[in-house]
Amino acid sequence: MLRCVTDIASMQTELADRMSAAFASIAAGDGNALEVRASLKASRRPARPVPVGWVDEHHIPGPAGPLPVRIYFPLDPGPSREKLPVLVYFHGGGFVLCDLDSHDSCCRRLANGAGAIVVSVDYRLAPESPFPAAIDDAWAATQWVAAHCAELGADPARLVVAGDSAGGNLAAVVAMLARDGGGPAIAYQLLIYPVVDQRRKPAAPGAKSAPGVLTAAHMQWFTEQYLGCDGDRTDVRASPVLGDVTGLPPAHIVTGALDPLCGEGEEYARKLQAAGVPATVKRYEHGFHGFFNLADHLPFAAEASDDVCAVLRTALLEGSPCS
Repeated sequence: MLRCVTDIASMQTELADRMSAAFASIAAGDGNALEVRASLKASRRPARPVPVGWVDEHHIPGPAGPLPVRIYFPLDPGPSREKLPVLVYFHGGGFVLCDLDSHDSCCRRLANGAGAIVVSVDYRLAPESPFPAAIDDAWAATQWVAAHCAELGADPARLVVAGDSAGGNLAAVVAMLARDGGGPAIAYQLLIYPVVDQRRKPAAPGAKSAPGVLTAAHMQWFTEQYLGCDGDRTDVRASPVLGDVTGLPPAHIVTGALDPLCGEGEEYARKLQAAGVPATVKRYEHGFHGFFNLADHLPFAAEASDDVCAVLRTALLEGSPCS
């Protein structure tokens, strides 16, 4: 047990060092999005290959032109006549960073583990394309997937929106847009340490965080890149925790005890539950911001991935309440 804890601490320290280096210009107050993207990309550790059935690269119609998506089909699709659930995935990165490649392994694991088709969306990034460009792309991609379920071999009654961090924000907002716009019907939402409150309130007393990985200064910078210095942080599309959550689809929320966003994610879960929305939340005690995308390197991240896939499989069974 001691060796396991020591290994986790060592890997967390290594990650913190790499993230601190990648985000050094943000902390110094002169962060440039292009430079931070390049620095973060250079710091990535190679992912272990995760075989899937096959992968298709597509460009679908988007509000500002062709929108790249990557579609993953699971290694074991189940009975040949059964249509599969389909999960629209929005990557994290503070609305500024990351891409299809940064979350490739994560999407492969979700496809295999959940037995679902995963459509990963390469939405436009800030500050070049500020709020609400990412939302517009996420909404367009979700509508496209819903309209092309037959072509994909997907079950339109088991359409999931999912994402981590900024992507969790996009998934939550898309679920609201679908509810308010009369469809498409969303069966489930998977929100992994989601950004749901851009007001950047002080941390709750006793809140913990992993040093160097995601700090208050980083969060402020990401918010300003996305919304602008004078942007409305109370807009429900920026801070869905401020919106009406009545009638939203069931949700599972993943949080990390060492993540500054832990409190807002769990607050959102409580708000869903209070509104009568079936919502579960699981906190990982060693979890820091970004851990879910490190299942190749951290045992508890692999555990979280397996847990999420089990939740999705249970929630999306034929005849379940959310089908």
